[in-house]
Amino acid sequence: MGAQSAPYKSMQIATHLVPRDIQANESVELTFDQRERSRVRVALASGEEIGIQLKVGSMLSHGDKLALQDGRIVEVLAANEALHEVRALSLPQLARIAYHVGNRHVPLQVESDYLLMLPDHVLRAMVEGLGGTVHEVRRGFQPESGAYGHSHVHHSHDDEGHGGKIHDGLLPRNEDR
Repeated sequence: MGAQSAPYKSMQIATHLVPRDIQANESVELTFDQRERSRVRVALASGEEIGIQLKVGSMLSHGDKLALQDGRIVEVLAANEALHEVRALSLPQLARIAYHVGNRHVPLQVESDYLLMLPDHVLRAMVEGLGGTVHEVRRGFQPESGAYGHSHVHHSHDDEGHGGKIHDGLLPRNEDR
């Protein structure tokens, strides 16, 4: 067999989180769907491909830091993605809408005067029926993590077009998950 023209370089793998106050020297933009996977292959901002292999059921958040095998630290950034921005004429009306959307067990980002959710035509019709307005936007998505500090979302759509269902974990989130 002939000699290889270039030495084989194995892909770097991130297997655990490190404290957020550690300085990162790399970054990776991930969609919400990518951040909820415990095993995924992604490209850093530099273009280098890495693997993320966390404990099953782990979920990454915007601002989390991952350690690569070679010692580099990678900051996780929420990538811009298609979302529905929900607004209402008053905060009580927005709270009512948030209650009804939350009752559908879908991921929801709560801000001071609006909500963000993944696009779903059934939920959009419900929100509009409750008097809210829905606008299509592109932003980073960081939904509420659930009552116990960690959530896992299933993005399968049922026959009626309903989106992901969120399931709360029983243990609070820690650095290793």
